[in-house]
Amino acid sequence: MTGAVTIVQDQPKDAPFIVRIIEPPSELAGLADVLLGALGLTGVLVLAAVLFGVVLAGVILWFRSRSN
Repeated sequence: MTGAVTIVQDQPKDAPFIVRIIEPPSELAGLADVLLGALGLTGVLVLAAVLFGVVLAGVILWFRSRSN
């Protein structure tokens, strides 16, 4: 048994390692990300609806001018 203890004690010591404790992100940061994502998605949907309305109005006006 003393041989096992001697082997463990004779091993070279490794350099110490540093553990940094990182605090988790706060709930407000997660909420802000969700709100910005929702506003971005809403903006894209509104822009798509406006563009679709303009294109549809153009098609209707073009069709009505051709039928006269």
